[in-house]
Amino acid sequence: MQISNIAIVEKDDRIRLSARVLWEDCDQPEREVYIETEKSWGDGLTLNSDAFLVGCLVPAMHFGERRLALEGAVCPYLKEGIDTVMTLVQGWSNGRLKPLHIEAPVQPRILPAVSGHTHAAMVLSGGIDSLATLRLNRRHYPVDHPGAIRDGFIIHGFDIGGVVERGMKYHVFDRARQALSAVAEDAGISLIPVYTNIRHLCDDRALWLDYFFGSVLAAVGHAFSSRINLLYLASSFDLPNLVPCGSHPLLDPEFSSYHLRIRHSHVELSRMDKLRVVSGWEAAFQNFRVCLANVPDRQNCGKCEKCVRTMLGLAGLGILDKTRAFIEDDVTADMLEPFEITIRHRPPFYRELLAPLKRQGRDDLVSAIEKKLSGKPPL
Repeated sequence: MQISNIAIVEKDDRIRLSARVLWEDCDQPEREVYIETEKSWGDGLTLNSDAFLVGCLVPAMHFGERRLALEGAVCPYLKEGIDTVMTLVQGWSNGRLKPLHIEAPVQPRILPAVSGHTHAAMVLSGGIDSLATLRLNRRHYPVDHPGAIRDGFIIHGFDIGGVVERGMKYHVFDRARQALSAVAEDAGISLIPVYTNIRHLCDDRALWLDYFFGSVLAAVGHAFSSRINLLYLASSFDLPNLVPCGSHPLLDPEFSSYHLRIRHSHVELSRMDKLRVVSGWEAAFQNFRVCLANVPDRQNCGKCEKCVRTMLGLAGLGILDKTRAFIEDDVTADMLEPFEITIRHRPPFYRELLAPLKRQGRDDLVSAIEKKLSGKPPL
């Protein structure tokens, strides 16, 4: 893979960091990849090759490229981390994804900051993981501390607009952005919209979930590394239940450079722990978005696996009827019927629901979950 023509350009009402990707050892089409934002945030974009080294690495490994050659210079600290990433991914994939050779000059110095200073940021999807990260950051850091989050990136081209066949769904993104604006205002951070097509380099769902998505989040951070010097990525799994995952405590920090640290945050907390944190923050509790269905008329569809699982957690806390993020005030056992809950590392999420649901007297839900976990059909 060759990555060239790295540039910052104006495109309509946006500022774009772009590059040209040319495949060498497979038949994938040449394409422009980009990370862009609105002009009002454009001064934070950085002419930085690190973003494309990080973002394009996993697809290059997936398609069997023998090298990744960048036209621009990359941070030597990051380049060392990439060696660790490739070895880790090779092990996770049982050797299917093989390390490749990185060809790029190294940066002789760190990149300059906008206005002489940088600060901390996070990726703010609106889900329970990211909202818990923001809430706990506000609890743990004084507002003027360097570790206090000041920017939240909401990304189009990730779960919204990430799969070409499903459409770009800009209206869904705008709706999510509007809901998160209330959260950002309450937390006192800037909500920065980001648009990228890096995920479109490979639309393999297993690759995305197991190895790829964290690197796209990291790439966005590197694209803004003249504005930020610390990026928080919310954990997906807690320590007792770690599995190979596109965002992982062994993986994310290795995408750091000398001028951008990446922290995989709050891996000590379970999903229910995070739900308790978010439920105590009214702005977030009324505006969270866990749904991946991207339906036209609702923030959360109330029917998909993630929606139903979150509703079960809220029912276990006895507060499902207290949030307007779901139209439903109750969850029933038949809502679990369409899903397999033993695939893709989901069982730990469901096991921790059993005790709180039992305390709420929801034996109907406990029974349905236990039967699903055992693989036995419901009576």
